Order: sequence, then C-alpha cells, then structure tokens
Amino acid sequence: MAPLPSSGFPFWRLLRPRQWTKNAVVLAALLFARQWHDPDQVVRALGLAAAFCLASSAGYVFNDLKDREGDRRHPRTRLRPLASGAIRRTAARWLVPALAGAALLVAWGAGAAVGARWCLVGYLGLSAAYSLRLKRIAMVDVMTIAAGFVLRAAAGALAIGVAISPWLLICTALLALLLALAKRRMAGVGLPPALGVYTPALLDQMIAVVTSCTLMAYILYTFSERTAAQFPSHLMPLTSTFVLFGIFRYLHLVYARGDGAEPETVLLRDRPMQVNLVLYVAAVFLAVRG
Repeated sequence: MAPLPSSGFPFWRLLRPRQWTKNAVVLAALLFARQWHDPDQVVRALGLAAAFCLASSAGYVFNDLKDREGDRRHPRTRLRPLASGAIRRTAARWLVPALAGAALLVAWGAGAAVGARWCLVGYLGLSAAYSLRLKRIAMVDVMTIAAGFVLRAAAGALAIGVAISPWLLICTALLALLLALAKRRMAGVGLPPALGVYTPALLDQMIAVVTSCTLMAYILYTFSERTAAQFPSHLMPLTSTFVLFGIFRYLHLVYARGDGAEPETVLLRDRPMQVNLVLYVAAVFLAVRG
C-alpha cells in the first residue's frame, strides 16, 4: 500500500465535489415558492444544500470503500484515491462517519426543520443500502437513485416550511431516472454481471418511456390549477421549452458523443446546457414575478 501523500488533493477527489451539483435540487422549493427574498429562508435552504453535499460525499466514500478491489480492476475507476492506494482504507473509514455527522450538524445549525433533517437521515441510510446491496439489483438500482433525488427535493421544501407540488416531485424522480438509465447505457460492458439484464435495446426503450413521462409531467405541472394560482402571469408553460431542449441536448450528448457516463460533467462542461439552464432559471423568475 502506498503511503499517504502530504497533499490533501486525493482527499478532495475522494469527496467527488463535481457531484455536488446534484444537490441543487434542494433549492428548487426556494425558487418555486418565491422565498428567495427572505434571508432566513435562504440560509436554511443553502445550509441544507451544504449538508446534502457532505452527506453525498459520505455516501461516495462508503461506496469506494466497498468497491475498492473491483475499482482496481476497472480501467476508468482504478485511479480513484482508494483504489490506487493514494488514501489508506483506515482513513476513509473514519471519514465516512465524520462527513455524515458534519452533514447533520450543518443541517441543524442552519435551522432546517425536523422533517428536513429526517430526510437527510433517510438519504444517508438509502446511500448505504445502495452501496451494500441495492445497486446490484436491476431496476431497483435506478429507482433508488431517483428516490435519493426525491428526498433532496422534499427536504428542501420541508426546510423552509412550504408545500411542494407533487408534480415537481414526480418530475424530479423521472429526470433522475433518465440520467441513471443513460449512465447505464453508456456503461455498457462495464456493468456488473448482476445488471446484465440492461441490454442496449432495453435501456433505449426505458429511456424513451421515461423521457416522454418527464416531459408530460412537467407540462402538466405548468398547467395545473395550483401552478396557475401560484404564478398568475401564466408564463410557466413557456418554461417547458427549456426543459425540452435540455433533455434533447443531453440525449444528443449520450447517443452522438458518448458523453453521458457522468451527467454532472456534462453540466459543468457543455456550454449549450449551461446557457439553457441560465435561460430556464431566468424564465422561471419572470413567471414567478409576473
């Protein structure tokens, strides 16, 4: 085993900070409930998002601990800090409870409601179950990933004491399913034997179904009576254009460029996706402000 390096860079890589972009889902309630003018609500939402970043890192470290030997044999994951020996297993074992405890402390310190903290606890348990067993069960693996995103979105609403539309929770789950299935599609032969049921043809069918359901769920949300009452400007349906472009762009990157293996990297590097996201947020602001 290689000695621990003096630099802290391997530890930073072990936390997978690029994955923290997924926790922006926590802030959805703050945006759609028009609570960004309240400093206390902003602190609660941002604090909870930071807590989920720590919790997700705890899950990634735990996952890397469980998969260390398998990662060493994989051409893409063999350079991960634990698999390569840059970080000792003992240090990573201490890091998991430290990160989980820090996540709970940050959520409590930010003043997040009790329900939001329970969602955080549930997310930590779900992440552990995923690493231990669930990720090796076809269909259950992607459903578990979607459930993790739903917990994030629900926690964000509970943290600031607002009701979140069931349609948005459904959209969150479906979009997470789409990303997970696309990632499985790109993994190809790199999938564990237990997930051999995921043939390219089956995944293509599942992606098509989930894509259609995601678009339909979002459109229904924008036209629902509750949304119309909350956003009297009636501009929300127009935001569907950006959702449609974002999904189409992502599918283009998956099938034409083979860039879907790491969805978080797509968001950080693809300029059209970044511009589309900015325009979407601006359109929602216009719809909210009326």
